[in-house]
Amino acid sequence: MKTITLAMTGASGAAYGLRLLEQLIKAQETVYLLVSTPARIVINMETDLKLPSATTAIQALLSERYQAAPGQLHVFGRDQWTAPIASGSAVSRAMVICPCTSGTLAMIANGLSRNLIERAADVVLKEQRKLIVVHRETPLSVIHLENLLRLAKMGTLVLPANPGFYHHPRNINDIVDFIVARILDHLDITHTLLSPWGGE
Repeated sequence: MKTITLAMTGASGAAYGLRLLEQLIKAQETVYLLVSTPARIVINMETDLKLPSATTAIQALLSERYQAAPGQLHVFGRDQWTAPIASGSAVSRAMVICPCTSGTLAMIANGLSRNLIERAADVVLKEQRKLIVVHRETPLSVIHLENLLRLAKMGTLVLPANPGFYHHPRNINDIVDFIVARILDHLDITHTLLSPWGGE
């Protein structure tokens, strides 16, 4: 219950998930991280990171990169059904899928669990914990909209990767931080990425 599950799937926008991971580590949260194979490919394409395929190696690399404390970051594989997040008895207090593909969205909205990401989301929904979906797709088909609506009706927070520009972003990092700040707000985690509207 004191952990946060972060899942990264193969949508473009890997920087959102990595920046969120960095901020969760900085906030001293314990993180259960799930990285799909397509997500690893996208990370390697879009960022300066070259993630290895083994979960233990990913865990070591990201722990060092973000200076995680021992035991603060746990990386699980797609078929690691013994992971705590596969059961409601050890569900995290929140789960964020960032970025979220339309395929992952469809599977979760229809209660299908082919892998640990989908199973973890299913557990969060059935246990009525907080699920945040950062969908990264445009334009949206009727199928996407119906799946988003279905999840919203179940209590999922739909937080599309649609940054605002009223804070006058100067670079891509500022745009990424806008979305990450909104996610942290809904996780009740204090941050300094973005001042609230009307703030200094």
